[in-house]
Amino acid sequence: MEEKILQTKKNGMVMLLLTLLGYAVTVPLFFYSIILLDESLFPGILLTILSIAYWVAGIFLFCGLKVLKPQEALVLTLFGDYIGTLKGQGFYWVNPFCTAVNPAAGTKLSQSGDVNSGETGMAVLLKAGNSSSQTAESTSKKISLKMMTLNNSRQKINDCLGNPVEIGIAVIWRVTDTAKAVFNVDNYKEYLSLQCDSALRNVVRVYPYDVAPNVDTTGDGVADEGSLRGSSEVVAARIRDEIQKNVAEAGIEVVEARITYLAYAPEIAAVMLQRQQASAIIDARKMIVDGAVGMVEMALERLNENKVVELDDERKAAMVSNLLVVLCGNRDAQPIVNSGSLY
Repeated sequence: MEEKILQTKKNGMVMLLLTLLGYAVTVPLFFYSIILLDESLFPGILLTILSIAYWVAGIFLFCGLKVLKPQEALVLTLFGDYIGTLKGQGFYWVNPFCTAVNPAAGTKLSQSGDVNSGETGMAVLLKAGNSSSQTAESTSKKISLKMMTLNNSRQKINDCLGNPVEIGIAVIWRVTDTAKAVFNVDNYKEYLSLQCDSALRNVVRVYPYDVAPNVDTTGDGVADEGSLRGSSEVVAARIRDEIQKNVAEAGIEVVEARITYLAYAPEIAAVMLQRQQASAIIDARKMIVDGAVGMVEMALERLNENKVVELDDERKAAMVSNLLVVLCGNRDAQPIVNSGSLY
């Protein structure tokens, strides 16, 4: 299904004025026909029928008036046939028998333009007066061409190492082909939401949460350092491409996808935190030991150079042991003063 743009002139105001003018003429004509009924039967009946017929036809003429705001479109069908799409702001008049089609008009997703504020109490009472206008707008058959943000619920997915992670994304999208959006899929909003979930699962299963050895995330057969936490831009780009590939047939363009939430699942979050803490402690201990060994070596070299004291191998071993205990210990050293000989 290819989109056809209707080149209809913005003659809605002209048709509105002409229709109102017709009503202004037929109303006095109707009262005049009543007067004629007393004098002559045929002219009075004819004028009465014409007046009533125009009043009924005027209702259909009003049905052909369409108002479009900026970045809005209206898909029109005539007796089941797609005749075209109205685009561009303005006041239009179309065939009154044309029907606007938008299967996703009443669909509410967690996205801009569809978000329920969740207000209760006094806030709801204050807005009760605008409920009718909000209901009419929510069921409008117009299709928004603006950029919208879809924020799907968080998904629990296993990464490539089998660790369950919770991840959420925000997708910026817009409708580019109204005919495909309306006729190629049943509900383009629900279709987009489903494809976002599917693409998210397909991409997340390729990456580990954090950098892991011997993991190939690019598919070239070579291990790399890609991860969900460290390569968020790359992961988001792959998610965006995956979604776009699936929704192109629905006339939707995915402008951008961003990761909004990323964490280990609650059942393993505590264990993974201990693992990260252990890794940090090991790295810190390695640094402390490297520094302590360097300080011991420097101390022995300085003692030998200045000939402060002559140490045999046994005394050097005892000194090295004491220095390492002092430098590598978690607590401050408690000195012991020996006033006698070592032997």
